[in-house]
Amino acid sequence: MATEEAATVPVYDLRGLRCPLPVLKAIKRLGTMKPGARIWLETTDPLAGIDIPAFCAEHGHRLVESAEMADGHRFLVERSQLPKS
Repeated sequence: MATEEAATVPVYDLRGLRCPLPVLKAIKRLGTMKPGARIWLETTDPLAGIDIPAFCAEHGHRLVESAEMADGHRFLVERSQLPKS
């Protein structure tokens, strides 16, 4: 991803929240976004490394990138092109 594009992608700070809140809040936030829009999700919940990829697969969102950080995980998610169900 180009550096300019990376700078324009919003970050949704979900650090400090425990399962299931990171996924529930991500569902709500992605529901307000246009199809194809991207967002960084930052989490500290150890289960997010499993939960966020599973959520993306289940809801048709694209997990573009994921990385472990010293205090958690960071996920770049692209909202599904599919209509909300």
